Amino acid sequence: MVETMDELIAKVQGQLYRLQDLAEATNGIRAQEVSPDGAVTATVDGAGALVGLEFSAAIAKLSPADFERVLVQTAQAAAHRAFGERAELVTAYNRAGT
Repeated sequence: MVETMDELIAKVQGQLYRLQDLAEATNGIRAQEVSPDGAVTATVDGAGALVGLEFSAAIAKLSPADFERVLVQTAQAAAHRAFGERAELVTAYNRAGT
């Protein structure tokens, strides 16, 4: 419980700073995944948006259907990793607020 206006302001400012830190940390997430055959490397941000995509010479050995499958699976794995990192940040934020 807050007893003075100064305590209330300090508490709200602290929460705001923690929220800003969470936003910065979330924006800084970059997760990268490489396909098992090394053909595709996908990088995503904390929202799971694709921000980088690289291909090795191994893609020449893939059929179009296999290329599509490997690309999607690799991007999904990178997004899954990014979401895991984001979840850890949110969990830490929530725990610190209690």
